Amino acid sequence: MATPAQWIAGARLRTLPMAVAPVAVGAAAAFGASGQLHWVRAILALLVSLLLQIGVNYANDYSDGIRGTDDERVGPLRLTGSRLAKPSHVKAASFLCFGVAALAGLGLVLLSGSWPLLIVGVCAVFAAWGYTGGKHPYGYLGLGEVFVFLFFGLVATLGTTVTQINTFTASAWLGAVSVGLLAMALLMANNIRDIPTDREVGKNTLAVRLGDRPARLSYGVMVVVAGLLPAALAASNVWMLLPALVAVAGLVPARTVLRAQSPQELIPVLKTTGILAIVFAVLFAAAEVLGRLA
Repeated sequence: MATPAQWIAGARLRTLPMAVAPVAVGAAAAFGASGQLHWVRAILALLVSLLLQIGVNYANDYSDGIRGTDDERVGPLRLTGSRLAKPSHVKAASFLCFGVAALAGLGLVLLSGSWPLLIVGVCAVFAAWGYTGGKHPYGYLGLGEVFVFLFFGLVATLGTTVTQINTFTASAWLGAVSVGLLAMALLMANNIRDIPTDREVGKNTLAVRLGDRPARLSYGVMVVVAGLLPAALAASNVWMLLPALVAVAGLVPARTVLRAQSPQELIPVLKTTGILAIVFAVLFAAAEVLGRLA
Protein backbone atom coordinates (compact mmCIF):
# COMPACT_ATOMS: atom_id res chain seq x y z
CA MET A 1 0.00 0.00 0.00
CA ALA A 2 1.33 3.40 -0.96
CA THR A 3 1.69 5.90 1.87
CA PRO A 4 0.05 9.35 1.76
CA ALA A 5 3.48 10.83 1.08
CA GLN A 6 3.93 8.51 -1.90
CA TRP A 7 0.51 9.42 -3.27
CA ILE A 8 1.49 13.09 -3.00
CA ALA A 9 4.77 12.33 -4.78
CA GLY A 10 2.79 10.49 -7.46
CA ALA A 11 0.75 13.65 -8.04
CA ARG A 12 4.02 15.25 -9.29
CA LEU A 13 3.74 18.53 -7.45
CA ARG A 14 6.57 20.08 -9.44
CA THR A 15 4.26 20.10 -12.50
CA LEU A 16 1.54 22.08 -10.73
CA PRO A 17 3.00 25.52 -11.53
CA MET A 18 1.92 24.78 -15.10
CA ALA A 19 -1.66 24.61 -13.81
CA VAL A 20 -1.37 27.81 -11.78
CA ALA A 21 0.37 29.96 -14.41
CA PRO A 22 -2.37 29.97 -17.10
CA VAL A 23 -5.08 30.92 -14.60
CA ALA A 24 -2.95 33.72 -13.16
CA VAL A 25 -2.11 35.04 -16.62
CA GLY A 26 -5.70 34.77 -17.85
CA ALA A 27 -7.07 36.54 -14.79
CA ALA A 28 -4.40 39.24 -15.05
CA ALA A 29 -5.25 39.87 -18.69
CA ALA A 30 -8.91 40.24 -17.73
CA PHE A 31 -8.01 42.70 -14.96
CA GLY A 32 -5.86 44.68 -17.35
CA ALA A 33 -8.81 45.05 -19.69
CA SER A 34 -11.58 45.72 -17.15
CA GLY A 35 -9.96 46.77 -13.88
CA GLN A 36 -12.02 44.11 -12.10
CA LEU A 37 -11.42 40.57 -10.90
CA HIS A 38 -14.10 38.03 -10.00
CA TRP A 39 -12.30 36.09 -7.27
CA VAL A 40 -14.72 33.17 -6.96
CA ARG A 41 -14.53 32.49 -10.69
CA ALA A 42 -10.74 32.73 -10.59
CA ILE A 43 -10.57 30.24 -7.71
CA LEU A 44 -12.88 27.82 -9.52
CA ALA A 45 -10.75 28.12 -12.66
CA LEU A 46 -7.67 27.38 -10.57
CA LEU A 47 -9.32 24.29 -9.06
CA VAL A 48 -10.22 23.01 -12.52
CA SER A 49 -6.68 23.52 -13.78
CA LEU A 50 -5.00 21.96 -10.73
CA LEU A 51 -7.31 18.94 -10.64
CA LEU A 52 -6.90 18.29 -14.36
CA GLN A 53 -3.12 18.46 -13.97
CA ILE A 54 -3.11 16.05 -11.04
CA GLY A 55 -5.60 13.83 -12.84
CA VAL A 56 -3.46 13.61 -15.96
CA ASN A 57 -0.41 12.87 -13.81
CA TYR A 58 -2.17 9.91 -12.19
CA ALA A 59 -3.60 8.81 -15.55
CA ASN A 60 -0.11 8.89 -17.06
CA ASP A 61 1.21 6.94 -14.07
CA TYR A 62 -1.48 4.29 -14.56
CA SER A 63 -1.28 3.96 -18.34
CA ASP A 64 2.51 3.96 -18.59
CA GLY A 65 2.68 1.61 -15.62
CA ILE A 66 0.44 -1.08 -17.05
CA ARG A 67 2.23 -0.85 -20.40
CA GLY A 68 5.62 -1.35 -18.76
CA THR A 69 6.89 2.02 -19.94
CA ASP A 70 7.95 2.97 -16.42
CA ASP A 71 9.66 -0.33 -15.55
CA GLU A 72 13.10 1.07 -16.29
CA ARG A 73 13.16 4.83 -15.91
CA VAL A 74 14.96 7.67 -14.17
CA GLY A 75 12.93 10.31 -12.43
CA PRO A 76 10.25 10.99 -9.83
CA LEU A 77 8.23 8.22 -8.18
CA ARG A 78 5.68 6.28 -10.22
CA LEU A 79 3.04 4.49 -8.18
CA THR A 80 2.05 1.87 -10.75
CA GLY A 81 5.45 1.19 -12.27
CA SER A 82 7.05 0.78 -8.83
CA ARG A 83 4.20 -1.53 -7.69
CA LEU A 84 3.49 0.71 -4.71
CA ALA A 85 -0.21 1.01 -5.57
CA LYS A 86 -2.66 -1.13 -7.46
CA PRO A 87 -3.23 0.08 -11.01
CA SER A 88 -6.98 0.21 -10.38
CA HIS A 89 -6.43 2.54 -7.43
CA VAL A 90 -4.25 4.91 -9.45
CA LYS A 91 -6.83 4.90 -12.24
CA ALA A 92 -9.59 5.64 -9.73
CA ALA A 93 -7.54 8.55 -8.34
CA SER A 94 -7.25 10.06 -11.82
CA PHE A 95 -10.99 9.69 -12.46
CA LEU A 96 -11.77 11.24 -9.08
CA CYS A 97 -9.68 14.29 -10.00
CA PHE A 98 -11.40 14.55 -13.38
CA GLY A 99 -14.82 14.28 -11.73
CA VAL A 100 -14.18 17.00 -9.16
CA ALA A 101 -12.64 19.18 -11.88
CA ALA A 102 -15.84 18.73 -13.92
CA LEU A 103 -17.97 19.85 -10.96
CA ALA A 104 -15.80 22.91 -10.38
CA GLY A 105 -15.95 23.66 -14.11
CA LEU A 106 -19.74 23.40 -14.08
CA GLY A 107 -19.87 25.91 -11.23
CA LEU A 108 -17.58 28.22 -13.16
CA VAL A 109 -19.79 28.05 -16.25
CA LEU A 110 -22.93 28.71 -14.19
CA LEU A 111 -21.38 31.80 -12.61
CA SER A 112 -19.89 33.21 -15.81
CA GLY A 113 -22.55 32.16 -18.31
CA SER A 114 -19.81 30.90 -20.66
CA TRP A 115 -21.77 27.85 -21.80
CA PRO A 116 -19.54 26.90 -24.76
CA LEU A 117 -16.87 26.09 -22.18
CA LEU A 118 -18.87 22.99 -21.23
CA ILE A 119 -17.83 21.42 -24.52
CA VAL A 120 -14.27 22.63 -24.05
CA GLY A 121 -14.23 21.09 -20.58
CA VAL A 122 -15.36 17.71 -21.85
CA CYS A 123 -12.66 17.82 -24.52
CA ALA A 124 -10.08 18.70 -21.86
CA VAL A 125 -10.97 15.63 -19.78
CA PHE A 126 -10.77 13.33 -22.80
CA ALA A 127 -7.46 14.93 -23.79
CA ALA A 128 -6.12 14.42 -20.26
CA TRP A 129 -6.95 10.71 -20.36
CA GLY A 130 -5.92 10.23 -23.98
CA TYR A 131 -2.35 11.44 -23.44
CA THR A 132 -1.19 7.95 -22.47
CA GLY A 133 -4.55 6.17 -22.02
CA GLY A 134 -6.68 4.20 -24.46
CA LYS A 135 -5.69 2.11 -27.45
CA HIS A 136 -4.00 4.93 -29.37
CA PRO A 137 -2.53 7.42 -26.86
CA TYR A 138 -1.42 10.59 -28.60
CA GLY A 139 1.52 10.94 -26.20
CA TYR A 140 3.03 7.89 -27.89
CA LEU A 141 2.65 9.54 -31.30
CA GLY A 142 4.67 12.69 -30.58
CA LEU A 143 1.59 14.88 -30.07
CA GLY A 144 1.90 15.41 -26.32
CA GLU A 145 3.46 18.86 -26.64
CA VAL A 146 0.76 19.95 -29.09
CA PHE A 147 -2.05 19.06 -26.70
CA VAL A 148 -0.20 20.56 -23.72
CA PHE A 149 0.15 23.81 -25.67
CA LEU A 150 -3.54 23.78 -26.56
CA PHE A 151 -5.04 22.86 -23.19
CA PHE A 152 -2.55 24.10 -20.59
CA GLY A 153 -1.72 27.14 -22.69
CA LEU A 154 -4.53 28.44 -24.88
CA VAL A 155 -7.58 26.80 -23.31
CA ALA A 156 -6.66 27.33 -19.64
CA THR A 157 -5.49 30.92 -20.11
CA LEU A 158 -8.14 32.14 -22.53
CA GLY A 159 -10.81 30.17 -20.70
CA THR A 160 -9.96 32.02 -17.50
CA THR A 161 -10.10 35.36 -19.29
CA VAL A 162 -13.44 34.69 -20.94
CA THR A 163 -15.04 33.61 -17.65
CA GLN A 164 -13.94 36.96 -16.22
CA ILE A 165 -14.87 39.40 -19.01
CA ASN A 166 -16.65 37.27 -21.66
CA THR A 167 -14.14 38.18 -24.36
CA PHE A 168 -10.51 37.78 -25.38
CA THR A 169 -7.78 40.41 -25.57
CA ALA A 170 -4.46 40.63 -27.40
CA SER A 171 -2.77 40.45 -24.02
CA ALA A 172 -4.63 37.23 -23.16
CA TRP A 173 -3.65 35.65 -26.46
CA LEU A 174 0.04 36.47 -26.12
CA GLY A 175 0.03 35.35 -22.50
CA ALA A 176 -1.67 32.11 -23.48
CA VAL A 177 0.91 31.36 -26.16
CA SER A 178 3.75 32.08 -23.74
CA VAL A 179 2.30 29.81 -21.04
CA GLY A 180 1.71 27.12 -23.66
CA LEU A 181 5.35 27.29 -24.73
CA LEU A 182 6.52 26.97 -21.12
CA ALA A 183 4.25 23.95 -20.65
CA MET A 184 5.73 22.43 -23.81
CA ALA A 185 9.23 23.12 -22.49
CA LEU A 186 8.46 21.31 -19.23
CA LEU A 187 7.17 18.25 -21.07
CA MET A 188 10.08 18.37 -23.50
CA ALA A 189 12.61 18.37 -20.65
CA ASN A 190 10.84 15.38 -19.13
CA ASN A 191 10.78 13.51 -22.43
CA ILE A 192 14.41 14.29 -23.29
CA ARG A 193 15.37 12.56 -20.05
CA ASP A 194 13.31 9.51 -21.06
CA ILE A 195 14.41 9.23 -24.71
CA PRO A 196 16.39 5.97 -24.25
CA THR A 197 13.65 4.14 -22.31
CA ASP A 198 10.78 5.58 -24.36
CA ARG A 199 12.42 4.52 -27.61
CA GLU A 200 12.79 0.96 -26.34
CA VAL A 201 9.09 0.59 -25.51
CA GLY A 202 7.82 2.35 -28.65
CA LYS A 203 6.75 5.58 -26.95
CA ASN A 204 7.53 7.96 -29.81
CA THR A 205 7.34 11.29 -28.02
CA LEU A 206 8.27 14.47 -29.86
CA ALA A 207 11.70 14.27 -28.21
CA VAL A 208 12.18 10.75 -29.60
CA ARG A 209 11.04 11.86 -33.06
CA LEU A 210 13.25 14.97 -33.12
CA GLY A 211 16.30 13.21 -31.75
CA ASP A 212 18.41 14.14 -28.75
CA ARG A 213 20.19 17.29 -29.95
CA PRO A 214 17.24 18.99 -31.75
CA ALA A 215 15.00 18.22 -28.77
CA ARG A 216 17.47 19.87 -26.40
CA LEU A 217 17.69 22.95 -28.62
CA SER A 218 13.91 23.19 -28.84
CA TYR A 219 13.68 23.51 -25.06
CA GLY A 220 15.74 26.69 -25.07
CA VAL A 221 13.79 28.16 -27.99
CA MET A 222 10.47 27.56 -26.22
CA VAL A 223 11.58 29.20 -22.97
CA VAL A 224 13.20 32.23 -24.59
CA VAL A 225 10.33 32.91 -27.01
CA ALA A 226 7.81 32.54 -24.17
CA GLY A 227 9.55 35.27 -22.21
CA LEU A 228 9.89 37.64 -25.16
CA LEU A 229 6.38 37.46 -26.63
CA PRO A 230 4.64 39.93 -24.25
CA ALA A 231 7.17 42.58 -25.31
CA ALA A 232 5.05 42.92 -28.46
CA LEU A 233 2.61 44.89 -26.29
CA ALA A 234 5.25 47.28 -24.95
CA ALA A 235 4.11 50.09 -27.25
CA SER A 236 0.83 50.33 -25.34
CA ASN A 237 2.13 49.09 -21.98
CA VAL A 238 5.86 49.45 -21.38
CA TRP A 239 5.62 47.20 -18.32
CA MET A 240 5.14 44.25 -20.67
CA LEU A 241 8.91 44.24 -21.00
CA LEU A 242 9.07 42.69 -17.50
CA PRO A 243 8.35 39.09 -18.61
CA ALA A 244 11.46 39.28 -20.82
CA LEU A 245 13.39 38.56 -17.62
CA VAL A 246 12.13 35.00 -17.97
CA ALA A 247 13.90 34.71 -21.31
CA VAL A 248 17.14 35.75 -19.63
CA ALA A 249 16.67 33.44 -16.64
CA GLY A 250 15.67 30.63 -18.97
CA LEU A 251 19.15 30.57 -20.48
CA VAL A 252 20.38 28.81 -17.32
CA PRO A 253 18.18 25.67 -17.56
CA ALA A 254 18.56 25.78 -21.35
CA ARG A 255 22.31 25.47 -20.88
CA THR A 256 21.80 22.59 -18.46
CA VAL A 257 19.58 20.79 -20.96
CA LEU A 258 22.17 21.23 -23.70
CA ARG A 259 25.11 20.04 -21.60
CA ALA A 260 23.55 17.30 -19.45
CA GLN A 261 25.34 14.00 -19.83
CA SER A 262 22.96 11.84 -17.80
CA PRO A 263 19.18 11.65 -17.31
CA GLN A 264 19.63 12.51 -13.62
CA GLU A 265 21.03 15.94 -14.53
CA LEU A 266 17.77 16.81 -16.28
CA ILE A 267 15.54 16.14 -13.26
CA PRO A 268 16.15 19.57 -11.60
CA VAL A 269 15.23 21.26 -14.90
CA LEU A 270 11.62 20.17 -14.37
CA LYS A 271 11.43 22.13 -11.13
CA THR A 272 13.27 25.09 -12.64
CA THR A 273 10.89 25.24 -15.61
CA GLY A 274 7.92 25.22 -13.26
CA ILE A 275 9.47 28.10 -11.32
CA LEU A 276 9.99 30.00 -14.58
CA ALA A 277 6.28 29.57 -15.36
CA ILE A 278 5.30 31.03 -11.99
CA VAL A 279 7.79 33.89 -12.36
CA PHE A 280 6.38 34.60 -15.81
CA ALA A 281 2.83 34.68 -14.42
CA VAL A 282 3.87 37.05 -11.61
CA LEU A 283 5.70 39.40 -13.97
CA PHE A 284 2.86 39.31 -16.49
CA ALA A 285 0.32 40.06 -13.76
CA ALA A 286 2.49 42.87 -12.43
CA ALA A 287 2.71 44.35 -15.92
CA GLU A 288 -1.08 44.26 -16.30
CA VAL A 289 -1.67 45.89 -12.91
CA LEU A 290 1.00 48.57 -13.41
CA GLY A 291 -0.26 49.25 -16.91
CA ARG A 292 -3.79 49.64 -15.57
CA LEU A 293 -2.65 52.06 -12.87
CA ALA A 294 -0.51 54.13 -15.23
